[in-house]
Amino acid sequence: MRNTDAVPTLAETRQRLERTGQPQLLAFWESLDEVRRGELLVSIARLPLEHLPAMLAQAAGLAKPSAADIRPVRPYMRDHPEADRYRGIGEDLVRRGRVAAFLVAGGQGTRLGWRGPKGTFPATPVAGKPLFRVFAEQLMAAERRWGVRIPWFVMTSEANHGDTERFFEDNRWFGRPRADTMLFPQGMVPSVSLDGRVLLEHAWLPALNPDGHGGALKALRSAGALDHMQSCGIEHLCYFQVDNPNVRVIDPLFLGLHVAAPDSSAEMSSKSVLKRDVTEKVGVFVKAPRLTVLEYSDAPREISEARDASGAITYGEGSIAIHVIGTEFIRKLTDHPLGSVLPWHRAIKKVPFVDPATGTRIEPAEPNAIKLESFVFDALHEAEGPIVLRTDRVEEFAPIKNATGEDSPATSKAIQCERAVRWLREAGIAVPLHANGQPDCVVEISPLTATGPEDLRANPPTKPIARGSETLI
Repeated sequence: MRNTDAVPTLAETRQRLERTGQPQLLAFWESLDEVRRGELLVSIARLPLEHLPAMLAQAAGLAKPSAADIRPVRPYMRDHPEADRYRGIGEDLVRRGRVAAFLVAGGQGTRLGWRGPKGTFPATPVAGKPLFRVFAEQLMAAERRWGVRIPWFVMTSEANHGDTERFFEDNRWFGRPRADTMLFPQGMVPSVSLDGRVLLEHAWLPALNPDGHGGALKALRSAGALDHMQSCGIEHLCYFQVDNPNVRVIDPLFLGLHVAAPDSSAEMSSKSVLKRDVTEKVGVFVKAPRLTVLEYSDAPREISEARDASGAITYGEGSIAIHVIGTEFIRKLTDHPLGSVLPWHRAIKKVPFVDPATGTRIEPAEPNAIKLESFVFDALHEAEGPIVLRTDRVEEFAPIKNATGEDSPATSKAIQCERAVRWLREAGIAVPLHANGQPDCVVEISPLTATGPEDLRANPPTKPIARGSETLI
């Protein structure tokens, strides 16, 4: 992106817009006051206009793998014969302060009927803890276990950055030192018409959209977070997204495999869960020929519905947006004029805009614009020896995406409760059941109490769980 320390003059801006074919951005200059004029010049200076044609061309020509090129992935499993050794390696990394957490939290709770950042949504089944608190308590539990301070980097968006920062402040940073959390917004890219013209959201403001979760890596660098973490000795980031309260933020086994598995380069590693069925709308890890995530909308039918001789889904390693990424690898990926080597993808959307010819605000009835974004999993293409660890769906995947139905607060809370009951029973603690074997209670286990059944065995609840109760442990 352009350096905007010195804002170009009006004359310089006009010349640049003429040169790049975007003169419409100054269509309302004469009608603006001095404040709006200044805002417009700054906004235009930040636009990657010189690169925009190449970005659009790349997105339009992005090749999709053919069925003939796609092969299944062989993931590592949590019951690997050397799991204890790899877990020990991961624990040592954490203990030596080589690991940080990285949360992508740019979303709003609009689809959930929630006014505010999605991370403020009350997600747990008994206490109704917001997602941000769930993750903070996990970090606190890890810090206590390994006697270390774990930095937490949180990428927000322009839309929710202020509200997110206020929420952290109002909650006193969830009991963690303020200096251990860094909030920063992700980047934005222009929304353009189908013929490549940047749209105007207002007379003084180009239309922008977030640059996708792939922009997270660029944002780390541009915010100074990458320099900060490397100066502190951080070598690996535990990447996760805000909508999954069951994520295991710090997972020593995953970290150990990432740095020590014989076929891993310690650049980028990913987690998967086995797809429930062939119709589940989730991207899957495949070799094509390099490791990649094949989006469900791009998968040929013969791939998405393939089964092996035993009837198992052939391409069933579903991506759950959990990765470990090396900080030096992030630096390599972000050594680029546009801030990242990740490819651009496009989506054709309806984008309201101000008509530069008439000044009328248009609410389009049909898709009228191209939104560009990048995907973090595309970094797998650039990694040497990326690996996949298959994990258990109940243990680590309870997403909250929709208000009702699949991946909703109700289904997430049910999975959270199912995991809690599983841990209790594995620890030998009685749980009241219905005649059909389902739990006759709702249970929530705080990360500060336990992060697995082994913690419950060491410190079991002092009171029995009553039939029909809602219990916070």
